[in-house]
Amino acid sequence: MLLLGLAACGKAPEPLTPAQSAALAPSDARLAGLYETSCKTCHTVAGSGAPLAGDRAAWAPRVNQGAPVLLEHTVQGYRAMPAGGQCAGCSAADYQALIGFMSGQTQGGD
Repeated sequence: MLLLGLAACGKAPEPLTPAQSAALAPSDARLAGLYETSCKTCHTVAGSGAPLAGDRAAWAPRVNQGAPVLLEHTVQGYRAMPAGGQCAGCSAADYQALIGFMSGQTQGGD
């Protein structure tokens, strides 16, 4: 029984549901507004091809590519992701903060 309990401690977290993802928002009000009008459109919808915001497991392979690659994919577009992520008012720093938030690395704006 003890082994079973210990095995459960090392278990990977359950993936987020779209509803759980949609309930998240960056802590910075300005970033939250940018997120609401751009990123959230795809990053809270299962089946969109975009990793759900807050789902660290889904973001891990992307994060492992490094921040410069993620920023380039965001700015230039990548696969189904439109160039700029549909955020005409975002700067490179905004994109980096939003990526940090969505990937679960920061609260967004921290």
